[in-house]
Amino acid sequence: MVELQNKYQIGVRRFGLINWVGAYSLFKKEVLRFLTVSGQTLFGPILTSILFLTVISLAIGDQRADVLGVTYIKFLASGLIMMQVIQQSFAHSSSSLMMGKMMGTITDVVHSPLSSIEVVFAIVLASAARGLVIASASTLLFLFFIDLSVQSIFLWLIYLFLGGLIMGSLGLIVGLYADKFDQMSTVTNFVIVPLSFLSGTFYSIDKLPYYLKVVSNYNPFFHMIDGFRFSFIGQSDGSITLGILILTFLSLLITYFAYILVDKGYKIKS
Repeated sequence: MVELQNKYQIGVRRFGLINWVGAYSLFKKEVLRFLTVSGQTLFGPILTSILFLTVISLAIGDQRADVLGVTYIKFLASGLIMMQVIQQSFAHSSSSLMMGKMMGTITDVVHSPLSSIEVVFAIVLASAARGLVIASASTLLFLFFIDLSVQSIFLWLIYLFLGGLIMGSLGLIVGLYADKFDQMSTVTNFVIVPLSFLSGTFYSIDKLPYYLKVVSNYNPFFHMIDGFRFSFIGQSDGSITLGILILTFLSLLITYFAYILVDKGYKIKS
C-alpha cells in the first residue's frame, strides 16, 4: 500500500493562475466546431440576411424611403447583420452545452484541468467569434451590393463584442438549463427570434407609440441593433452612451451568472 501511495500522487500544477493553454484549446475546439459545419453555422445565416435584403428591396421597388436620414435599404442592412449575430452567438453556446450533455462529452470539460471561469470564457468568446465572422463576411458582401460603409470601426467592434458576449453567456445558461432540444428550441423560437425581430431591425422606433419607445430604450436587443447601425450610418434611434452602459452591465451580470451555474455544476455534475 505504501508503494502504491508513493507511486500514484496528485500531479503538481504546471501552470500559473490561468491555464492559458487549456482555455485556448477549448476555445479552439469550439471555433473548429462551427467552422467544420460552416455551411450551417456561417453561410446559412449570411444567405438568410442576403435573402431578406433582396426580397425587401424588390418589394419596395424604386421607393427611396428615408429612415434616420438614409435610404431604407441602408437602414435595414446593418440591422440584419446584427440580428444574425444575436441569434447565432446564442445558438453556438446553447447547442454546444446541449450536445455535450446529450452525447456525454461534457464530462471531458468538467474533468479537464480548467477552472469554471476559463470554461465560461472559452465557450462565450467562441460564440462571439462566430458572430464576428458572420458580421465581417456579411459586411463585406453588403458593401458590394449597396452604398454602405463603416463609419466607426471602434463602435462596430464594441457592439459586436458586447452583443456576442451577452448572447453567448445567455446561450450557455439556456444550454445548462435545457434537458432536451425541444426546451432550447422553445427559448430560441419564442424569446430570441421575436426579440431580435421586434427590436428595431426592420423599423425605426420613432414609428412606435410613446410608451413602446420608452420600453425600447431599456431593451438590450434594441441597443445592440441600434448601436451597431450607428457604426454604419452615424444616426441612431436611442442613446449610444446609454446603450453601451446597459450592454456592459448586462454582459458582466449574465456572464457572472453563467459562471456561477458552471461552477456549481448545474445539470452537468452528478
